[in-house]
Amino acid sequence: MAETAKPTKKTKQEEKDALDSIKAADKAVVETEAQEIVENAEATAKAGKRSAKGIKQAEEKKAKIEHQKHADEEAPVEVKPKKAAKPARSKLERRSKKYKDVAKQVEKDKEYSLKEAVELALKTSPTKFDATVELHVRLGVDPKQADQNIRGTVVLPAGSGKTVRVAVFAEPDDVKKAKDAGADIAGNDEFLQQLDKGVVDFDVLIATPKVMAKLSKYARVLGPKGLMPNPKSGTVAADVAKAVTEAKAGKVEYRVDSTGIVHIGVAKTSFKPEDITQNITAIFAAIKSAKPGSLKGNYVQSIHLSTTMGPGIKIATSEL
Repeated sequence: MAETAKPTKKTKQEEKDALDSIKAADKAVVETEAQEIVENAEATAKAGKRSAKGIKQAEEKKAKIEHQKHADEEAPVEVKPKKAAKPARSKLERRSKKYKDVAKQVEKDKEYSLKEAVELALKTSPTKFDATVELHVRLGVDPKQADQNIRGTVVLPAGSGKTVRVAVFAEPDDVKKAKDAGADIAGNDEFLQQLDKGVVDFDVLIATPKVMAKLSKYARVLGPKGLMPNPKSGTVAADVAKAVTEAKAGKVEYRVDSTGIVHIGVAKTSFKPEDITQNITAIFAAIKSAKPGSLKGNYVQSIHLSTTMGPGIKIATSEL
């Protein structure tokens, strides 16, 4: 029989050499992969902020900002002189030419008698239309105090010169009386239907105490317009005929504002001087009778008379 060949055993040196060759091969593979990664990174860095071009542009921009900053610091600051502000014109200078001409007739610090003031007011009215003669009385009261909140009504003897549309809301029996007394509008439920539609074509609204509850839901509509009936103004009255007659004859309401001044129209410039004087005298009497008992100090501080767009004329407080 032929003899079989026996496998030869490797020496330790041969095993070591084989292991070294395997390590060398692995190292070569790792280095190759690392080189590829670096090449790819360089390729992606050719664009964007981290590319050579992007870095260069950023450096140039930074240098430009630094250069501008130093230039601003070195450049002298030019201070422009401020223009002198023009002084505000006085109230008289802003008035119209007509007003200036008529205002020359009024002595600023002089206190006129009522008769002189009325005559001068008619002379100094600069308007072509039938202007209103206005009375302004400053009282030494505090309107925030309930007993010093001066308010009332007065019937002008010579009338107000205005055409007043009077409406009456009352029960059927009083509606007939109101119409006979000269009311322009008078009704009951049909009147409320007009209010529901938003129709408010009257200057004064008079109501009887019995129907005031029905008007309460219309307070937001009538209140801001000063048309809500009020006992203090005489527009809530049991005698509707008398209330209508007084409203038509020239009954006006006066009341102090938040600064303690009463502003009220007393007549028209077409009135005779004696009629205007008569109306003002009636208002003076009403304001004087309304003086609160708790008031200390002067009740009447100043009185001025004027016409629409006309100059104010000071009246001596002794007249009231």
